[in-house]
Amino acid sequence: MTNSSPTFVLGGELPVRRLGFGAMRLTGWRPDTDRAGPISVARRAVELGVSFIDTADSYGLGANEELLAEALHPYADGLVIATKAGQSRPGRGRWVPLGRPEYLVQQAELSLRRLRVERIDLFQLHRVDPKVPEDEQYDALAQLRADGTVRHVGLSEVGVRQIERARRFVDIASVQNLYNVGDRRHEEVLEHCEREGIAFVPWLPIANGSADADVHAALAAVAEEISLAAEGKPVTPTQVALAWLLARSPVVVPIPGTSSAAHLEENVAAADLRLSPEQFARLSALRATPV
Repeated sequence: MTNSSPTFVLGGELPVRRLGFGAMRLTGWRPDTDRAGPISVARRAVELGVSFIDTADSYGLGANEELLAEALHPYADGLVIATKAGQSRPGRGRWVPLGRPEYLVQQAELSLRRLRVERIDLFQLHRVDPKVPEDEQYDALAQLRADGTVRHVGLSEVGVRQIERARRFVDIASVQNLYNVGDRRHEEVLEHCEREGIAFVPWLPIANGSADADVHAALAAVAEEISLAAEGKPVTPTQVALAWLLARSPVVVPIPGTSSAAHLEENVAAADLRLSPEQFARLSALRATPV
C-alpha cells in the first residue's frame, strides 16, 4: 500500500518530507556534557533527507535548540525547524503549562536567539494553559505572526474545538498530538486536520512498552511477513508502525525521536516501506487501551 505523497506542504508554502525528526532525546531533561554524539545524529538526519525537525524551548532547558543551531546552522535550504513554547519542565517527569501572553512572546524571542534565525518557521503552543484564557494565548500567537517573529503557528494536545477557536485569531498550520497505531484517542482531530489541510504531527509515533501486547505482536507479524517477501531483508516492528502512520493520511508527519544514529537510519528507512491493503487494514483494526 502506498504511503501517499512523500511530502506535505506546511502552511501552504513549506514542503517537508513527511517523516520528520523529534529532537527531544538529543538532550533529554537536562543536557549532559557529551555534545559530539547528539550533534552527529542531528547532522545525520539532514544527510538522510529529513527536512522537518521538531524541538521546544523546554527540551534541555533551551539547550536542545542551541544544540540544533550548533549542529546545523547555517541551515540547509528547505530545512524547517519547528519549536514550541507554553510548557515548562521544572523537574524530571514534571510538565507545567505556561501560556501567559508575555511569557509566550518572551520565549519566542529566546528561541530566535538560540536557533540563530530571524524568523521561526513553525512556532507551536506546547499546551493550552488552563489557568489563562484561551483567547489570550491564541491572540499572542497571532501577534507573533503579525510582527514577523514566526512564519506559521501550530498547536499541541488540542481538540477540534480548540483548533477552531484558535483559527478565529490565526491560521493553524499544524497540530501535534499523541497518536500511534495503538493509541488513537485523537482520531477525530486527525480527521479534522485532513479535511482542513492541517499537518497532523504525531508525537510518540511509536507505541511505547506500556501499549497492549496485541499491538506489538501484530506489528512484529507484519514485519516478518514483509521481511520474508523481501527475501530476508530485515524489517522491524518500529518501521511497520511508522509506515502505517504514513499510509494512514497524507497530512500525517511523524516525528520519531532518537539519540542513536542506527535507530535514526532505521526510522528514516520506514518511508520506503509499503504495506499491503490487507496489512494496513489489519493494523488499523487494532485499538490498544490508552494509558
